[in-house]
Amino acid sequence: MMTSEENDLLCRVEGDAPMGQIMRRHWIPACLTEEVAEPDGKPIRVRMLGEDLVVFRDTDGKLGVLDEYCPHRRVSLVYGRNEECGLRCLYHGWKMDVDGNVVEMASEPPESGFVDKAKTKAYPAREAGGFVWIYMGPAETMPEFEPPAFAPTPDTQVAILKIHVNCNWAQILEGQIDSAHSSSLHSSDMKPAKVESAKAVETHWLRPSTDKAPRLQVERTSYGFHYVAIRRPIMNAATQDYVRKTVYVAPFVALIPPNNAYNVATVLGPTDDTHTAFYFIAWKESGNIDQEAWRKFNHAQVGIDVDADYRNVCTRDNDYGQDRQAMKLDDFTGIKGIPNQDIAMWETMGPIADRTREKLGASDLAVVEFRKLMVDAARAFQQTGEVLGRTEPHIPHASIASFEAMLPKTADWRKFNAGEANTASPKERVA
Repeated sequence: MMTSEENDLLCRVEGDAPMGQIMRRHWIPACLTEEVAEPDGKPIRVRMLGEDLVVFRDTDGKLGVLDEYCPHRRVSLVYGRNEECGLRCLYHGWKMDVDGNVVEMASEPPESGFVDKAKTKAYPAREAGGFVWIYMGPAETMPEFEPPAFAPTPDTQVAILKIHVNCNWAQILEGQIDSAHSSSLHSSDMKPAKVESAKAVETHWLRPSTDKAPRLQVERTSYGFHYVAIRRPIMNAATQDYVRKTVYVAPFVALIPPNNAYNVATVLGPTDDTHTAFYFIAWKESGNIDQEAWRKFNHAQVGIDVDADYRNVCTRDNDYGQDRQAMKLDDFTGIKGIPNQDIAMWETMGPIADRTREKLGASDLAVVEFRKLMVDAARAFQQTGEVLGRTEPHIPHASIASFEAMLPKTADWRKFNAGEANTASPKERVA
């Protein structure tokens, strides 16, 4: 059980909150590349860690991430003109470039020199793995950008869905590292079968186990932690275990064990204390992967399941589209799509879950480890300025991997090479 103080340390990300300050010292996923794909295209509104920002791609294809509000009279720049390598405010014609420099002031006489004195807040931006990443921390502590673990090479193929979720980032992250819930909540989409490993078919996933109570083993790392869920397999249960390793790369990324067709990951963009952008990713290092098919499989297609701003059609107000008749016909939740099933759980915990009232069991070991790790990290930052995931030894994210495999009961999962098992990832990587 957590105290109220610990819950706040874990969840709060706005202003000077230590968790938000840790996040600011990492590269943060601000939006999808597809949202700002066009030079001189429509600027988009992004809210990160309680700050309102505007993201745009200028005439030369450079990305700009600015304070949403014009430094002149604080009008929103989301409605501005994106033209001639800058974003022009509609109110008085002030124009800002991607670095936050005010390059034109239509309302001021040129001889005043005011244009050379004005600047607005701008954050560095990079592109990788289908995302725009930004750095919101002090310039002197900005780390070199490195590709995310789910896009270890420039040729990695990714398919991403995005949904804005009305709750705090931590309860979403806990869902991503909670292996036990999938055997219940997602049981109609992740079905037990007599297969040798996890497989993806057109309408669902197959798993080689009926075991709903996995044994968990956890190990901390310099980047966060990883753990395995050990289950009894359907076949060869006397000699083998079905082992699934999940990886938490602090503070935003979870690597989910793969299937035969692709690897799986999730990324979070903490909007503020009570809202989060959730990204669910299928990826592989070679071969094509169809983004629209991925979104359709997960019932997260833009214009059908989510609106143009990636806000869910299924909400608490309409019971997430739950079909009670389908439940009578053996659909466990009556809710379509793995993400929507999760979102129904996350949002109904409340904007910030009250962890002081929970009763946890053995299957919650990874969740407990996450909470201890992040509360310890928040306190360490308060006391020493140390940033989780930025200390030595640094392990390149491209070398981090999850896995799933049938292992002999005597095997040590910590010594297992993920590249030997992940058929969706032909390049061998040491986990």
